[in-house]
Amino acid sequence: MKSEDIVISVVVPMYNEAANLPASLDRIESALKLTGVPYEIVPVDDGSTDDTRLRLDAMAARDEAIRPVGYPDNSGRGRAIRTGLGQARGKYILTCDADLSYDEAYLPAMYRLLISPAAPDMVIGSPYMPGGRAENVPAIRLLVSRLANLFLARVMPGKIRTVTGILRGYRAAAVKALDLEADGKEIHLEILSKAVAAGFRLVEFPAVLTGRQKGRSKFRFKATALSHLLFSVFEKPSLLFGLVGMLLMAVGLAMGGYIIILWRQGVLNPNRPLMTLMVIVLLAGMQILLFGFLGSLMVSLRREIFRVQRRQGEIIQKIEKLNAADLPVDDKPAPREKESVFD
Repeated sequence: MKSEDIVISVVVPMYNEAANLPASLDRIESALKLTGVPYEIVPVDDGSTDDTRLRLDAMAARDEAIRPVGYPDNSGRGRAIRTGLGQARGKYILTCDADLSYDEAYLPAMYRLLISPAAPDMVIGSPYMPGGRAENVPAIRLLVSRLANLFLARVMPGKIRTVTGILRGYRAAAVKALDLEADGKEIHLEILSKAVAAGFRLVEFPAVLTGRQKGRSKFRFKATALSHLLFSVFEKPSLLFGLVGMLLMAVGLAMGGYIIILWRQGVLNPNRPLMTLMVIVLLAGMQILLFGFLGSLMVSLRREIFRVQRRQGEIIQKIEKLNAADLPVDDKPAPREKESVFD
């Protein structure tokens, strides 16, 4: 199959998913056949230590639609998705989990949304919007996920309810225009942040999340929580700096009120360092608030840079299409003769 004929690419990050092979890829392929367009499946082996890669290679030998890629060291979901996006050849790229925690029927549904008259640049499956739900997911993990998405949804731009999910579809030209860097699960936040900043159109649809049936979960609470917290600070620095700054200002003002009370009662001891401490706390609070303000300005500037990069990318793509057009020699404009400055 020629690469230019492929319409859909499905990227599936994998780490020690031998228990879900070949069933998961067979289900994905059955769903893609319903679209009636050429497709490929790009499983990305994220340095598995079991026989995941051996099984993928065996499947690829029997089915040309399966193109496994990967690398020897486990590096995280972010690198796996970035690798898959870079290798995908389709006009539309879909991503899902190897254990199909979201049913494979959502894959053709996402493709139909991407080619609909609304023509969004990105579609996102959400169990946390009206119509979506979670089934057979461990209670603690579900609670952590809900709380994280509630918090991150307020930090991230746009009105997306599920910002950490992998069930997504992209216009290839749009997602490949983003300069992605994350190696961990914060890749989902990074994509959303940069897509919104670049002005791409996002559409969320309800989906059902189900618990893993086979294999071990790769969820790590501490690592995931820390990466998401750091990203939220990077995305909205005024949140952290603002809270800390306001807290210090409140403490400083409270100390000032206490000093006034002591002065009114005539028991204020000028030798105590209370006044100096109050001034230090107030100044520290003001400086931290200023850091938050400057950080917000930098985020706004970064988003404007993304918009400019998107426009540049679109112009470059148009130029490349014009240069690649196979025009007859007679139809090409003749070069202009150099004019003399004396004419």
